[in-house]
Amino acid sequence: MKKILNPLSILFAILVLASCGTKQNGQLIGVLERPSWKGINPYGMVYVPSGTLHIGPSDQDITNTFVQRSKSISISGFYMDDTEITNNEYRQFVYYIKDSIAHASLDHFYEDDYGNEYIDWEYEIDWTDETLEDMFYQGEDKFAGKKELDVSKMEYEYEWYDWAKAAHDKVSNRTAHIKRKNVLIYPDTLVWIRDFAYSYNEPMTRNYFWHPAFDDYPVVGVDWEMSNAFCYWRTKLWNSYQSETGVNSEDFRLPTEHEWEYAARGGHDLAPYPWGGYYLRNSKGCLLANFKPGRGNYPEDGGLYTVKADAYFPNDYGLYNMSGNVSEWTSTSFHENAYSFLHDLNPDLKFDATEEDSEAQKRKVIRGGSWKDIGFFLQTGTRHWEFQDTTKSYVGFRCALTFLGRSINDF
Repeated sequence: MKKILNPLSILFAILVLASCGTKQNGQLIGVLERPSWKGINPYGMVYVPSGTLHIGPSDQDITNTFVQRSKSISISGFYMDDTEITNNEYRQFVYYIKDSIAHASLDHFYEDDYGNEYIDWEYEIDWTDETLEDMFYQGEDKFAGKKELDVSKMEYEYEWYDWAKAAHDKVSNRTAHIKRKNVLIYPDTLVWIRDFAYSYNEPMTRNYFWHPAFDDYPVVGVDWEMSNAFCYWRTKLWNSYQSETGVNSEDFRLPTEHEWEYAARGGHDLAPYPWGGYYLRNSKGCLLANFKPGRGNYPEDGGLYTVKADAYFPNDYGLYNMSGNVSEWTSTSFHENAYSFLHDLNPDLKFDATEEDSEAQKRKVIRGGSWKDIGFFLQTGTRHWEFQDTTKSYVGFRCALTFLGRSINDF
């Protein structure tokens, strides 16, 4: 009787033979045992697919064409936070820094097999330990006898790699392209007073970042460098978890100016607003964003200052408050004539300004308009800027993450 071999047994034998030895049975089949990759779906982020848009003024604004020449560009797919980073999300970053300083002061470290020291997060922090007294205001700096955190100690070092410089420098070693910067990461709560002369906003200074009433409101008082430090920390947080389960992804970062504009339009090319229409009100007369309608009628849209990060309806990509609430930092440097020389594939203009550089070189693009801006700044095509080391009560940010692959449908 003739024995019929099981096809599965044949396939298994082929795979075993192919995997034997470094020569892989003489066949070109690629490196075996590579990690699998099925994409990720980061919590709180939405997927923005690759596509094309026409940048430039979204209405017949002749003057604005000098800084926003019309141009057709293409953008690679990416993920973006569906809301601005909230107070409570940023507070996780602040708590991490606070706890890491405490652990370091209490000598809570462990050493790996290669002699590297890491904080041992398994230790409990005894906040009554005298070693930690320097983390709090002391002596005459105390107010009303309260034990309050000294925010001037909340410093964090983040890193980035200057890929553009490395691409054009074939002589220097890798160290020359690694950049590091120490930044104070605690939000500047005094912006609520500094931004408005002859205006009573002290309650916002005292409560906006810490009170649970504002947990789901967008964080403000963070400059461009603090926003980048948050993105770097968020990447490390993600990778420390992923290292136990699989392959790391791309880095969290600020979106480029045109990624932001593309995402804001929600798939509607040339749409003047994220909701697609030409007006700031719907058919019932209700305002569609948080801004400054009329002349000083701040509460007409439902919010006197900022509102919750998921207020109003999202655009067709599922992104909330791409117009109004707070303006948002992008990674892009601001230059008036940038549109005339930018590439049409993933355009971006980067410049790592130092403290010695001129003020003009420290300008970064902000987008979207805010709760204190008039309707003009809510248009998806309107450009504006702030200095990278400036904090404001109306500027926040959200993160982006480059999608690895052609399309999410490939997975």
